Amino acid sequence: PDGVIVLCWTADKPGSVSGELRLQDAHGTTPQTDGKEIWFAGKLANNLGYEARIRVVAKGGKVTGAGDAIRLDGCDEALILLAAGTDYAMDITKHFRGENPAGKIRQQLDKGAAKSYDKLLSRHLADWKAIFGRVTLFLGTTDAKFATQPTDQRLGSYYWGSYDPEMEALMFQYGRYLLASCSRAPGLPANLQGLWNNSNKPPWYSDYHANINVEMNYWPAEPANLPECHEVFFDLVRSQIPLWRRATAAEKEFNTAKGPATGWTLRTSHNIFGGMGWDWDKTANAWYCLHLWEHYAFNGDKQYLKEVAYPIMKEVSLFWLDHLKTLPDGRIVVPNGWSPEHGPHEDGVSYNQQIVWDLFNNMLEAADIVGEDAAFRATIQSTRDRLVGPQVGSWGQLQEWMTDRDNPKDDHRHTSHLFAVYPGRQISVAKTPELAKAAAISLAARGESGDSRRSWTWPWRCALWARLKDGDKAYHMVRMLLTWSTMKNMFTTHSPFQIDGNFGCTGAMCEMLVQSHAGEIELLPAIPTKWRGTKMWSAGKVTGLRARGGFTVDIEWKDGNVIAYRIVSAKPQEVKVRVNGETKTIQSEKE
Repeated sequence: PDGVIVLCWTADKPGSVSGELRLQDAHGTTPQTDGKEIWFAGKLANNLGYEARIRVVAKGGKVTGAGDAIRLDGCDEALILLAAGTDYAMDITKHFRGENPAGKIRQQLDKGAAKSYDKLLSRHLADWKAIFGRVTLFLGTTDAKFATQPTDQRLGSYYWGSYDPEMEALMFQYGRYLLASCSRAPGLPANLQGLWNNSNKPPWYSDYHANINVEMNYWPAEPANLPECHEVFFDLVRSQIPLWRRATAAEKEFNTAKGPATGWTLRTSHNIFGGMGWDWDKTANAWYCLHLWEHYAFNGDKQYLKEVAYPIMKEVSLFWLDHLKTLPDGRIVVPNGWSPEHGPHEDGVSYNQQIVWDLFNNMLEAADIVGEDAAFRATIQSTRDRLVGPQVGSWGQLQEWMTDRDNPKDDHRHTSHLFAVYPGRQISVAKTPELAKAAAISLAARGESGDSRRSWTWPWRCALWARLKDGDKAYHMVRMLLTWSTMKNMFTTHSPFQIDGNFGCTGAMCEMLVQSHAGEIELLPAIPTKWRGTKMWSAGKVTGLRARGGFTVDIEWKDGNVIAYRIVSAKPQEVKVRVNGETKTIQSEKE
């Protein structure tokens, strides 16, 4: 909350804190010092201004400047404060540039230096606990011989098959920790490295990939009770839309008989300045809209829906109404689409079809809630119902393309054609059992070796198996992530490092514990055998998960069965809950 990184350097004897402090700029500018502060400032190749500054507040002893360093001699304690910033502004009208960061940095250091270390720490902890403390998860007790190991050894034991439910619960909470640490307003959303980038030339430029990665970053935001972290992503999207419109209008493929395209869409990667790269991922615009809708679905804020989400969803829907293609038999397809990052560009690709269906389906609900656009709503419904839907192929699989060409030996890392299972809701075990069966066949065929062994593939497959109600297969994906794609500090590795696997794992584990996409709250829909109970323990507990409709859910279970649960909301309301295979209507408690 104070905008500074704080270090407190102490010793067990007075007058024992001595040494030199330096601050180095990875971009090569020369640091300066006045004896109390060290700082550097410069500009990047794109003319973005930056500055970093440390201040030393010492007790006792002597503090002096020494060339490019600060020298401490015989101090009792040294409080070291670091503040840094750039002149980036999330505002196209200012060309994404704001004030020089120097003034704000000095102000942060002044305010920080006026507080004690204990005060700074207590303010940090209070801010942190208010977010992180919303959710608890207990999956069982790990044997002490594993629980007391250093993390690298503990992961090694896990690799060789140790039973470590506390490690699995830790991985769940680690994803929440990371998202709450790198996606807080005012600021930028989590990119491919979150914010833990150690290079001036990072993999994929630390950008945002719109064909799964940035979306996966935000899978835990709503169900794992971090909704304010989601809003930072929406802020970036809104800031970029004017430039995305311009790029879309300039693309001849999107021209219509009326002229340039209405609305906007995306290429596969984009940055924070309106720039985009690589191939067009046309339906990424609709996938981004899913996040806008889900934020409403979980919190029920009608003002947000009307003022923020609905206008963007409508603009993207208009883009697709203009761009869709009608086949001779009257069915409708996305033209010249792609199943990232796999196969040809052609009409009616399942990934594209499912995402547009999802957009239109959410648009219908949004229009009903907002209470506007009756004619537009009717058009959306008619178009949704004519979209080419999921198809079952020759070996019982869910087809990735309109043409039945899927190879049962294909171990491709992407499962784009299963979007309708998760994060979409077009396919479910209850409502479309044959399609769900076909999705399971496709998912099993992808396997878990070769190209499939990526940090972000395990979480997506975990969530898919959870939606298909196979808890043991979902759990196996958690184990595979921790076994094959997790580094010693528990960052997930692609490789190289990218953060989406950490976030995706947390979101997928939420789906194992609570699902609410099908018109009811289902408790423990995909509880695996390992979490049901063993000779060592027989109970599990989760508190604070969120469900669509504005509900918070606590569950306690024993031997795989719910033995107690609590559902609360801002005001009491009726809600359908599925518990131990039985659906009942209950009244939620008031928060």
